[in-house]
Amino acid sequence: MSSNSTADNLCAADDTLCIVTQHDLAVIIVPSLLLLGTLLTLLTLCIVRCLPERRRKRVAAPRRYGSSSRGRTQRHDRRQHLQGIDAPPGINPLEHEELPMSVQQVPTVAAVPQTATERRRGAFGQVSALPLSFSVGSSDPVSLYRARMDDRDVVLRVLRETASGSEQQHFVGFASFVSGLGPHPFLPALLGVVSVESPLTMVVEELRHRDLLSFLWRCRQENSSSESRCDMTEKRVFTMAGQVASALEYLHSRRCVHGNVGARSVLVGGDLTAKLWGLGPAYRGSTGAPRGAEDAALTKWQAPEALAGNAVTQSGDTWSFGILLYEMITLGDPPFAQLAATELLQHLQRGKHLKRPASCSNALYSAITSCSHWNPQQRPSMSELRRKLRAGEKSANGRTVLAVPGPMNIEKYLREAGYGEAYNYAVL
Repeated sequence: MSSNSTADNLCAADDTLCIVTQHDLAVIIVPSLLLLGTLLTLLTLCIVRCLPERRRKRVAAPRRYGSSSRGRTQRHDRRQHLQGIDAPPGINPLEHEELPMSVQQVPTVAAVPQTATERRRGAFGQVSALPLSFSVGSSDPVSLYRARMDDRDVVLRVLRETASGSEQQHFVGFASFVSGLGPHPFLPALLGVVSVESPLTMVVEELRHRDLLSFLWRCRQENSSSESRCDMTEKRVFTMAGQVASALEYLHSRRCVHGNVGARSVLVGGDLTAKLWGLGPAYRGSTGAPRGAEDAALTKWQAPEALAGNAVTQSGDTWSFGILLYEMITLGDPPFAQLAATELLQHLQRGKHLKRPASCSNALYSAITSCSHWNPQQRPSMSELRRKLRAGEKSANGRTVLAVPGPMNIEKYLREAGYGEAYNYAVL
């Protein structure tokens, strides 16, 4: 109504063209301009709000190492492809550096992208071969070396250059698995990975006394001399066992089954701190791979359900932990020495257990037998075992050094423990 009145005021009554022009201006063009102005204003406001947010995201993107261990694990979980390894926090030599794990492209290795920055092999000094208790078979693709890195003793797990593509993939996957476990005081620290240059290398902290089994055997020899330098007492057994139980409890909290608990899989530091290693079966279990040939050599450490062909479980780790306690108190005796590996399951079905060693107290033997229940549900959890070990440690004998007559005969040990002659139990 108002638009018609305006057109009549500006135009003569008989000027139809003028009336139509004024009508279009008032009814169509002006509202259209107003609408266009409103849209432009809204668009400007959106740009102003979104631009600072995108700028903040770009600034925050490089901050990868100030987060907690839990945040780092979540980033690993979101990765669809293997990108690299985050060095655990608290490691000075690498300054929390992310170490990419790319390898040289080979036809059978997939989803391992190449990157340009990582610690080079030139960072290692005083590299020497690490002597093993038994020689590594020619089929083993990994060689072990002792080295220095940033004024720290380390062990290098080096993949031989003749390794196949699948062996390279397994090596990188294992390194990623160990890194994903995160830091723990009783797990050896993974310090980094060399993957841009050949050969692929894992850098792990060195523990002075190496594996616990060899350490126990050395205690036998030292205790047989006039001046004993081995401080292996019953109290020490409780202490070191509690440390291994702490590591197992941590792995179980991450829904990880170790599957390889034994003295051969425990490393001993210069201060006699025990750290759990031997994580190969745990990695294979996480990928769903079948048990390897080396797993078959662990028969006398396996729970009855595993001997019957079922999967190794956390309660199976508890059973093996009881065998570890037996090894420690006997300074490295093989379990069930008088039995062939093929006779063990039938022996256990009759309700038989490990015999109590002469130097074993009631408290320690109670811990061993609690791990040896035929029913897995009756075995204690690692947290319950830790409480039991702490209580036993308070009253344990810390003065009398454990002694076993005579050194260990390695050939006899291999036979009684069920290992093959060329089997290498060493893990570092």
